[in-house]
Amino acid sequence: MKIEIITTENKALKETGFGTIKACNSVLDSINLMDHSATLNVCQTIEDLNDVVKRKPDLVILAVKYIITQDEGTIWLSEFFEKNGINFSGSQRDTLMFDSDKVLAKEYLKDRSISTARYFTAIPGQYTRDYDIPINYPLFLKPSDAANGNGVDEFSFVNSFAEFEKKVSSLYELYELPILVEEYLDGQEFTVAMIKTKSGDLLVSSVEVIPPKANNGIRILGEKAVESDPEGLKLIKDSIVMERVKKLAIDVYMDLGIRDYARVDIKSNKSGQCFFIEANLVPGMANDTSYFPKAFKMELGLSYEEVIELIVDEGISRVQ
Repeated sequence: MKIEIITTENKALKETGFGTIKACNSVLDSINLMDHSATLNVCQTIEDLNDVVKRKPDLVILAVKYIITQDEGTIWLSEFFEKNGINFSGSQRDTLMFDSDKVLAKEYLKDRSISTARYFTAIPGQYTRDYDIPINYPLFLKPSDAANGNGVDEFSFVNSFAEFEKKVSSLYELYELPILVEEYLDGQEFTVAMIKTKSGDLLVSSVEVIPPKANNGIRILGEKAVESDPEGLKLIKDSIVMERVKKLAIDVYMDLGIRDYARVDIKSNKSGQCFFIEANLVPGMANDTSYFPKAFKMELGLSYEEVIELIVDEGISRVQ
């Protein structure tokens, strides 16, 4: 089968994705160990994408959700290849919006009785005093559309109106979108990796995430921690907690209409109640650091190459 991995070098993207060119090459190397012909293509323009269509690959592996061009603007890859009759990996455009917009995902799942942390959105000047804020402190603030810990640091944890105002202003200046404000959950943090196999089974691996402590003593999984602390994972030893985490992640997978694979982040309070945090539908694929392949390695003993093979096999299964 002919397979092409599609990515872009646009460093302005703060979205989820496989990661750097090095990560994409790791995926490429793994596919080349199989009985397929694979290439990696860095696409910057609509012409680049049209060239892929002309080559008619059996499957395109989408390492990013979209590319941004000077002339065409934002081109969603799943939508583009679907219109051009090219088989692609991962979820469709409508579902991918739940990855790009955290608030949209929370609203959608809340309507389907999925437990989510209480939240609201804020822009500078919207709230002028403590009494106006709809959720009690402490609160946790982050961008509504960024991933990989972008915009998250020790100042994301706020315990006063002055801290709230300062963080809202700094995030809004950078992202120019309403800021997601959540109740701070003081329990454990989990990430759940899932792959649908070609036989229709859903493989699920859940691990606990142990973020490093910030200067304020709070454990925060910010951008620096994501990049520099790949070892901050451990197996979930409590079977009841594991069952609770996996059930919530599977419910999210089904309710959002996710296809092929995903990583779902979950957090608990001190009482052990679990809440949906966000869905990552184009998870990182770095061989040595990304949580998605590491979760499968830790719980199911799957090698990196075996994880990539599962993704490829599911995509190839759709070839007529």
